[in-house]
Amino acid sequence: MKHRAFRLIILAMVALLSVVPAVYPQQEKKAKPITPITIEMAEPAQKIMGLNFDRAKLDSALENLVEQLEGFEKIRSIALPNNVPPAILFNPIPVGFQFEKAKKSFKMSPPGKVVRAKNIEDLAFYSVGQLAELIRTRTVTSEQLTVMYLNRLKKYGPKLECVVTLTEDLALKQAKQADKEIAKGKYRGPLHGIPFGVKDLLSVKGYKTTWGSVPYKDQVIDEDATVVKRLENAGAVLMAKLTMGELAMGDVWFGGKTRNPWNYKQGSSGSSAGSASATAAGLVGFSIGTETLGSIVSPSTRCGITGLRPTYGRVSRTGAMALSWSMDKIGSICRTVEDCALVFNAIYGPDGKDQTLYEAPFNYDPKVDWKKLRVGYLKMEFDSVRSNKAISDSVLTVLRKLGAQLIPIELPKLPVDGLRIILSAEAAAAFDDLTRSGKDDLMVRQMKGAWPNSFRSSHFIPAVEYIEANRVRYLVIQEMQKLMKDIDVYVTPSFGGSNLLLTNLTGHPCVVLPDGFTKEGTPTSISFIGQLFGEAKLLAVAKQFQDATDYHLKHPKLQE
Repeated sequence: MKHRAFRLIILAMVALLSVVPAVYPQQEKKAKPITPITIEMAEPAQKIMGLNFDRAKLDSALENLVEQLEGFEKIRSIALPNNVPPAILFNPIPVGFQFEKAKKSFKMSPPGKVVRAKNIEDLAFYSVGQLAELIRTRTVTSEQLTVMYLNRLKKYGPKLECVVTLTEDLALKQAKQADKEIAKGKYRGPLHGIPFGVKDLLSVKGYKTTWGSVPYKDQVIDEDATVVKRLENAGAVLMAKLTMGELAMGDVWFGGKTRNPWNYKQGSSGSSAGSASATAAGLVGFSIGTETLGSIVSPSTRCGITGLRPTYGRVSRTGAMALSWSMDKIGSICRTVEDCALVFNAIYGPDGKDQTLYEAPFNYDPKVDWKKLRVGYLKMEFDSVRSNKAISDSVLTVLRKLGAQLIPIELPKLPVDGLRIILSAEAAAAFDDLTRSGKDDLMVRQMKGAWPNSFRSSHFIPAVEYIEANRVRYLVIQEMQKLMKDIDVYVTPSFGGSNLLLTNLTGHPCVVLPDGFTKEGTPTSISFIGQLFGEAKLLAVAKQFQDATDYHLKHPKLQE
């Protein structure tokens, strides 16, 4: 009883992250009886939160603590599925920020002469732009590509452990439909007939959406995620639901560990593990991933592929698993920068459901005027690179040769690392029922740094500290705007300093792409960061760098 009472007082001092939606009778659960709270319980409990109230002050607070706990139990009696968001929306917009208003036509690079390889399997590593030209000219059919990629998924997928579910019947149906439409002159655009895969946290009607985790491995969500719908509307062909680390952490899922196609002894990193692995291995034309804190950047780096993490508020998360409502972002993982632009052009913008979305144009033009462009670089992060420094420095050399006048910059000097509790608290709330039910014991990873322990620990984060962290986050957003006023984009080692955490907190877009290889033959990467809602210019600059190098044209040797 004493241990239970101690736990209750701790819970009593933790506030909720969300406002409870309308109550439906069928969702109610029986509230637990309240155990009386005493000073002897409160005194040791407050130390966990770094508090030091004397006994008199604690005595005065006891009645309020009981009332709070009663309120907690009433709220916990309501079943809150993962797709119910909090009635608190994160605002990434700095004071005085102005959106670009005019919407211009999307300008794709000329495809040039694209020749179909004699062996259709040699098309596996063609870019989306190249495949699109072959399909548009009816040099190859969508069905032929689809069958080829399906065969590769079946042949190489098991060793890479990158596939949760093949959507074979759906893919063949969509491919045949695409071919019929194109034959009739109804060409929808560059994604029409292109085979792709999605990270298995996006729902697809008629198929399981497992979130990579044992407790959800048989889950079926009867709706198509907005991103899936938009790609379907663009004529793309869904091939597979690809692996992800359990509940969007790492590369370990309920069926194994997703592999890096460049080195099968390594995991592919995560949590968009299967999306990066399958794309790098030429098992799909492109894929969809998500990022909360590195889940596109990290696996794209490990697998030597190109990824776009868009601005927070750009792509609908309707139909996607929520991990952190104020940090989750959906993006593309592709073979080239312009492929990322093509996919982003199909999926961005409000959908009338996700209330965090903003209406802002995407005016992509691959041309860059280096004389007008202001390119920053995180000098301290480049100087402090320990491994593969020559590779990182070569990026700056390439940019200077292209005509960039590089401006040394520094990130805001605020305690960004302490803001990790924002993600921790929101993730614990998103999976509160999993923790309380004890079903987290079913998850594969159970070490101290894994989700089960993190969720439990995060219940001890006080609401006051969560709010204070978001106030510091506001300051970071304002300071980043001051920095970005003087530059259009900046370049950084992908894991340099606090950049990855900071820009995920502020919502800035990022393009990550290969910039070389280690002595062991595994890929390395560089990251370009753009202004909020500045994906167009960001992608154009990253494309210029990619076109001046050939790292993206190299492919791993696969094992059957």
